[in-house]
Amino acid sequence: MSSSTTVRTARRRTLRVAAAALTAAAALALTACSGSDADGTKPAGKSDASVAAAESSGAGSSAKGQGSEAQASHGAKADTKAGTPADAKVDAKVDVKAGAAAKRSGGAHRTQRLADGISTAEIYKLGDQHYRAKIVARGEVLATLETKGHDAGLDANDMFVTLTLDGQVHSWMGGGHLGPGTFKLAGGWTAKVTEVSELRYRAQIIGHDGVAATLDANQHDVGVNANGVYIVLSAAGVISAHE
Repeated sequence: MSSSTTVRTARRRTLRVAAAALTAAAALALTACSGSDADGTKPAGKSDASVAAAESSGAGSSAKGQGSEAQASHGAKADTKAGTPADAKVDAKVDVKAGAAAKRSGGAHRTQRLADGISTAEIYKLGDQHYRAKIVARGEVLATLETKGHDAGLDANDMFVTLTLDGQVHSWMGGGHLGPGTFKLAGGWTAKVTEVSELRYRAQIIGHDGVAATLDANQHDVGVNANGVYIVLSAAGVISAHE
């Protein structure tokens, strides 16, 4: 073989080796680039997803917080609106009841001087045909009269007092008769007094047409208005009348 042929063959081999080396280098470069791109892309994707999730979670939390605040604010307003009228109604009810009680048991309906010149009657209206009279002397309550479907009467140490269903008080001194017995009274009336039992006397009030009323003093004094004549029968059997 000639020398020129040998040289050409050597060159071809060199070129082939160089080409192979270049191909291998290119393949390695591509592999390296592909690996780094793949590795880089995945973390980036994860990072973006994490950020998005965090932002979404933060937005949700914020929305929930705002919702809670809105609900709390709405609740506070609702409580305030609901509470104020209820309290006002309760206060109104309490005031009305207190006013009614004060009207019933407050100051005297009126005050009237009695026949002895010392005592007074404090007269209270409790309802229709329902009155109460307190007999007061020197600041002390001596007795109380009350109409409960009928007139009331009192013998206060020979001062006689009646309280009628229409709240009128009439008083006089003396004129008493101690029963049992039959007695002539003012206004043309006759009283027949009988002793039913101890501290219980009964008096029949008799007019021109017979018995007009019956008084029964069962351990307490009683009275009646007999057509403008006021009559008292005591638990001790004393009867007196005045017109």
